[in-house]
Amino acid sequence: MADTKREIERKFEFPRSGGKRSGTTGDTDGGAGTTGDPGNTGNTGRAAKPGAGGKAAGHGKAARRAEPRAGARHELPDLTGTAAIAAVHDRGTDHLDAVYYDTPDQRLAADGLTLRRRTGGEDSGWHLKLPVAPGVRDEIQAPLADTVPPALAALVRSRVRDHRLEPQVRLRSERRTRDLLDADGTLLAQLSTDTVHAERGGATADWTEVEVELADGTGPALLDAVEQTFQKAGLKVSEAPSKLARALAETGSGAPARPAPGPADGTAGAHVLAYLRRQVDTLISCDPAVRRDQPDSVHRMRVASRRLRSAFKTYRKILDREVTDPIGEELRRLGTELGADRDREVLHDHLREAVAGLPHPLLAGPVHKRLRTWNSTSRSASRRRALAALDDARYLTLLDTLEALLADPPLLPRAAKPAGKALPKAILRDYRRLARRVDRALTLGPGQERDRALHEARKAAKRARYGAEAAEPALGKPANKFAKAMEAVQDVLGEHQDSVVTRNVLRDLAHQAHGAGEPSFTWGLLHGREEARAERTEGDLPAVWARASRPKLRSSL
Repeated sequence: MADTKREIERKFEFPRSGGKRSGTTGDTDGGAGTTGDPGNTGNTGRAAKPGAGGKAAGHGKAARRAEPRAGARHELPDLTGTAAIAAVHDRGTDHLDAVYYDTPDQRLAADGLTLRRRTGGEDSGWHLKLPVAPGVRDEIQAPLADTVPPALAALVRSRVRDHRLEPQVRLRSERRTRDLLDADGTLLAQLSTDTVHAERGGATADWTEVEVELADGTGPALLDAVEQTFQKAGLKVSEAPSKLARALAETGSGAPARPAPGPADGTAGAHVLAYLRRQVDTLISCDPAVRRDQPDSVHRMRVASRRLRSAFKTYRKILDREVTDPIGEELRRLGTELGADRDREVLHDHLREAVAGLPHPLLAGPVHKRLRTWNSTSRSASRRRALAALDDARYLTLLDTLEALLADPPLLPRAAKPAGKALPKAILRDYRRLARRVDRALTLGPGQERDRALHEARKAAKRARYGAEAAEPALGKPANKFAKAMEAVQDVLGEHQDSVVTRNVLRDLAHQAHGAGEPSFTWGLLHGREEARAERTEGDLPAVWARASRPKLRSSL
């Protein structure tokens, strides 16, 4: 994968009405004014790196931008003395030429992504920016090429699908950059002044903005201090989150708005659809994170697919099953393909901790090495399996089908009923299903049949929990309490199922060790401990179920 860096961005702009500002040094051309750089004469060529201890900006950075009003005398305050800023070093001017790519209906812009091909400056190449949180984006870079690099194309596939990526906007900028240094000459941040010319078809726009980017190791408090200094000088927070967003707004219509996830009214159908929209958005946004092998990304994507399937089943009196059942089957398939990697990850973490907790005399043979080999082999296969699922045409069709369902939902008559009446009935139906499965499991003796019954009860508890969580916006605290009670049941049953799966893997490891002439004692010991864990969870279940099945939890719904 290409290089990645993190950006935290904010913009500021001068108010439209002019006013006298004190404590500033003026900039009368397209560039912003100097910011108190003692001893710097303002070199207009590309300057060398910071001297005397200066450190270049690293892969993690945070940025805030300020925009002087067009045609005005652009004055920025002297930042020397703001927080730890002791000096400013002029790095010169670059000329940047960026072409932004998107689908004709601007699918990337609608989700806050930007994909550009840029020449000029130190980082010429392709840049993809992915939203992480409000004001936070990851920038992924790839070498300069004539077409979109395959690695970046894959990261936008869940949004783009079969649509073409085409040039949409061209931005040509003159960037003047200054390093903000502390007393030791260490780089704290960079101050960049961009004079921008945007072209979109026959429309153009021009503006100037100022950006402050934190270097590695600099905390966000510096940005807060710079913001206060800017505000005193008359600058305010800008509404445009990025250059592209402003270019789209000023050269025609802005980026299309995503459908609002909140319910439009108090009907059961509106609440269920709002919940489905949130899960679909999560599914789509997790795709690039899974491809980048980000922590917990497979788990979050798998949970979103499970929540969608569960909602289709729980609220089958609200959404037509003839439409949702085939979609649910595709979601089940996707979850299975993703699950192999997630299950391996969880199991490996558990076994590694278990091995680490054993006294050295109980470690017979190359236990650590065999566990690493098993994990490496399993991970390679499960990782390929997950990525193959995301590249499969069936997956892209599934995403299209989900969005088509949201655009034209197959609502049944009960969807028009008030959410406070229709949703509890669906939740209680799932509860009765769970109760039957738990009661059956508790009547069985130890063994494989009971293991299977407990696993089926676990799946029912998860469905009851998800159904209640989906109803929380409509039902409030009672649904939250019910969901937590179902989660407690799910947790104890989940621990039991984890033990069942772990014992199967431990038997395989023991056979592998024996076949290689290694002692299998340690794997047998861990197998015994897993049996004890299963017995403990089985013993905990009656008390957990007694609390979760209290009539008050259901009547309050």
